[in-house]
Parts: sequence; structure tokens; C-alpha cells
Amino acid sequence: MNRKGFTLIELLIVVVIIGILAAIAIPKFANTKEKAYLASMKSDLRNLITAEEAYFADSVKYTSNLGTAYNTTSGVVGPTITVTADGFTATVSHTTTTKTCAIYVGSTALAPANKEGEPKCA
Repeated sequence: MNRKGFTLIELLIVVVIIGILAAIAIPKFANTKEKAYLASMKSDLRNLITAEEAYFADSVKYTSNLGTAYNTTSGVVGPTITVTADGFTATVSHTTTTKTCAIYVGSTALAPANKEGEPKCA
């Protein structure tokens, strides 16, 4: 007998192996997406500091309304900016995660940020 092709057992083994690999890869992919959302929020907060400092250089004060001078990444909600006596605080969130990120400039800390000018997420 000279038959060509795969047996049913061989095909089932290949399907099981692909299923096992997919079960391992899907959680890793979901974790990577979460990290990407946090990175986009942190990047937007760093860009906010640049925009606020540019406004400060022109006006010698910070603002809570940058208008069209600042746009966020797709999916990022905010920022919510609060001007303080010697700086500002800001928070952002994302539409696909429950985590939020914060940053502050000056002496008024805003949790989860604990170092001036460094965005932190929680």
C-alpha cells in the first residue's frame, strides 16, 4: 500500500500541540497589551510636562487649560490638571484598563506619584 497523506492521529496531535501553545501565548499577549496602555499614559504625562513648561516659559505660571497645545494618545482620557501654589498635578486614565497614572511638579504630591516629574501608575 502506497498511500500519501496524514492519519487522523497525526492531525489530532498537531491540533493539541497548537492548542497548548495558544494557551501559553494568550495570557502573555494580554499582559503585553496592559503594559502598552500604561506606557502610553506615562508618555502622555511626560509630554504634558513639556507643554506646561513651555506655557510657563511664556506666561510665568502653569495652567489647567492647555487647549489645542496638548493632545493625548488614542484611548487615553484626560488629563485632569490642578494648578497648585508652586506647580501642578495631573492624572490620566485609559478606556481599556482600570489603572490610572499621575504626575506632579512642585511640592504637592499626588498618589501614586511619589517623585516630582516622574509619572507613576496604580
